[in-house]
Amino acid sequence: MNSDELMTTGSVRGKLIKFAIPIFIGNLFQQLYNTVDSLIVGNFVSSEALAAVSSVGNLIFMLIGFFNGISLGAGVIIAHFIGAKDPEKTSRASHTAVAIGLVSSVIMTIIGVAFTPVFLRLMGTPDSVMPDAVAYLRIYFAGSVGFIMYNAFVGILQAAGDSRHPLYYLIFSSIVNVVLDFLFIKGMNMGVEGAAYATVISQLLSSVLSLSRLMRINDAYQIRIKDIKIHRDIFRDMVRIGVPSGLQNSIISISNVVIQSYINSYGEMAMAGIGAYGKLEGFGFLPVTSFAMALTTFISQNMGAGEKERVKKGMRFGMLSGMIIAQLIGITIYIFSPVMISWFDKNPEVIAFGVGRARYVAPMFFLCAYTHLMAAVMRGFGRANVPTVVFLLCWCLIRVLIIAVVGQFIRSITVTYWVYNVTWVLSSVCLFVYWKFNKIKIYNKNVIKA
Repeated sequence: MNSDELMTTGSVRGKLIKFAIPIFIGNLFQQLYNTVDSLIVGNFVSSEALAAVSSVGNLIFMLIGFFNGISLGAGVIIAHFIGAKDPEKTSRASHTAVAIGLVSSVIMTIIGVAFTPVFLRLMGTPDSVMPDAVAYLRIYFAGSVGFIMYNAFVGILQAAGDSRHPLYYLIFSSIVNVVLDFLFIKGMNMGVEGAAYATVISQLLSSVLSLSRLMRINDAYQIRIKDIKIHRDIFRDMVRIGVPSGLQNSIISISNVVIQSYINSYGEMAMAGIGAYGKLEGFGFLPVTSFAMALTTFISQNMGAGEKERVKKGMRFGMLSGMIIAQLIGITIYIFSPVMISWFDKNPEVIAFGVGRARYVAPMFFLCAYTHLMAAVMRGFGRANVPTVVFLLCWCLIRVLIIAVVGQFIRSITVTYWVYNVTWVLSSVCLFVYWKFNKIKIYNKNVIKA
């Protein structure tokens, strides 16, 4: 492998930053996919259309997030073998990851297209929003092969320490997405369907570009079509790490879907305003996501190479950096949220709902960041089941119970605001305590069995 990409040598801080920055910029452009959709829909279609596009985000992540978690598990295994300098297992793991992605794409397409109306009704989506929401989601899921395979391909590249090429592909596809949004929505009056087509087409392009790179690379993780198959021994480890990661993503989204159902009961303006805030929060957490992905790869490669001191240094630096940046962003959103929400919709009622959510949760961003970063650390060590249990208890069961019980006595949308702060505190405490009492055992036990 290119020594510049391998994370087992050189400056710990330098390698993490060099790896995280392209991921951050790439995620920034990826976030533009949905945000540009919302901006153009909100300004050129209607508030109701914005509500339709904004309200389906949690449902999309609940379904897509599970399969993306499988890709994360695959990336951990591939990074481990790369760190251990085992080209044969690296190749087998890479081809297994692609095969899993293809199977996942078929499953996701069938489930998404067939059950879209059912999912939306369970969320209590208003009748006025339902037609647009169904149209958007069905197109989105029909093209889910692009999303899932892109994540599978990029997972392999990033496991090898290459975060630059995914960035190039995302920049290109994001530009295509913006151009198609204006063409389909403003030029051809296609409404929310145009937004969905633009997103699907642009993601398919980035997927094709990523595959092209993997097929041309002269290294152990090169993809050859004829070798794509599931290797059972590798598959078991990928499932053991990937399924908890996928469940973690879905668990977060399940609770968010329940909360979204509660928000839906307050009408279209609440859906649009809080949905617009959700786009801002997505941007705000990009640095945390970037450091989290960098930490997972860094820890996995270095554990594979037996470089435990590098793991400790990298963990300390990545955790601290991610939390500080998250809190600075939280302060910024708290102050400027009225202006930021107005970018999506000038309706005063929409702005009021979005600002209300921002003013409650933004001051506590550092706790949310801590939870996500610790989950990434656990994943890098091959212990993805630990944060999954924490997320299930704190971010799903407790959130849903609060909404179900407290929401019956306090009929206020603010319940959906402060429930996040409460559960961020609980999850942070749980992960801190677990790490404090188990870190020695975690450092000394290799859980990758293949």
